[in-house]
Amino acid sequence: MPRRIGRPGLIGTMARTAVVAGTANAVSRGMNNRASAKAEQQAGAAAYDAQQARLAQQQAQPAPTAPSGADTLAQLQQLGEMRSAGLLTDAEFAAAKAKILG
Repeated sequence: MPRRIGRPGLIGTMARTAVVAGTANAVSRGMNNRASAKAEQQAGAAAYDAQQARLAQQQAQPAPTAPSGADTLAQLQQLGEMRSAGLLTDAEFAAAKAKILG
């Protein structure tokens, strides 16, 4: 069979089109993969920054402190004096004492 000179035949045109289409698809997939990886990295960085901000905010807030033993004792003595003076009933004294202790 003699070789053709000039424009390629139908099979040659189809082969060239397949190569061009395959190359275009590979390049497009690579670009999409890079873009999605970059978006995931940015989302991860944003989540990390938000977590660090929450931790910094929690550390900036003072922790609630429990009353010291001296304060508790002073409050209980004051309640006892109020009960002795007749300002508090036994039920009110017990409720206030439970509130201070617990």
